[in-house]
This record gives sequence, C-alpha cells and structure tokens, in this order.
Amino acid sequence: MNSNNTQSPVKTSLIQNISRYALGVFLTTAGISHLTWSRTEFLAQVPPWVPVNADLVVLLSGFVEILLGLSLLLLFKYRTQVGWIVAAFFVLVFPGNIAQLVEHRNAFGLNSDLARWLRLPLQPLLIILALWSTGAWHSWRSNK
Repeated sequence: MNSNNTQSPVKTSLIQNISRYALGVFLTTAGISHLTWSRTEFLAQVPPWVPVNADLVVLLSGFVEILLGLSLLLLFKYRTQVGWIVAAFFVLVFPGNIAQLVEHRNAFGLNSDLARWLRLPLQPLLIILALWSTGAWHSWRSNK
C-alpha cells in the first residue's frame, strides 16, 4: 500500500454522494438549531450525569455538528476520515437519546416512551449512513 492511499478517497457512487451531502446539510442545520430555535429541546437530551453545564454541552455539540456537517460538504479529499469522525460523534451522543428515554424527557415531539424507543434505532442508521456515504467502511474493508 502506498502512502497516497490515505489521501485519495475511494470512489463513491452518485447515491452515496447525495447521501453524504444530505447528511452534511442535516448536521449543519441541526448544529445551527442547537444554537438557536431548538436549544431547549436539545437540553432534554443532555444526561444529568454529564459533569458539564448542560447548556454548554448543547452549544459545544452544536458547533461540532456545524463543523462536521460542513466537513461532509466541503472536505471531499478527506471524506473517509470525516466519515469515521461523524460516526464516532453519533456514538458519543447516543447516551443522550438513552437518557431521554430512561428519564422520560419530552423533546422533539417524543412525548411517550414508545416514541423515544422508536427513535433509538435511528442512531445506528446514522452511523451506518456516515460510514457508507463517505466510503469509509469500504475503504477500511479494502485495506484489511
């Protein structure tokens, strides 16, 4: 394997690219909403055991989402690396979704345990989407 493989992204299909752009727009919009219109809703997802001010967590995660979303949109050359970082971010915020369920916190229209349970599988789907749409999973598998 030559050293250029780490800088040259794997070829992705049109549907993967469209999915990556959609995920980038989604993350950028979600990040902006952390800082503005949905700030209170996101507070419901910060577990009480997090040893940092909940509002600060919402603000920082909003900035991170904006950065990740823009990275998906603009850093084509490094999209596989960005895909892994986005997937890791989705793993790191998953405890907030679980806390919302366990603590029966209403937010984003999730006002029942059933709705909060049904939301949980969406997080693994986002992880898969991040890895698939960026070619990160394929790149990892082909380098094994």
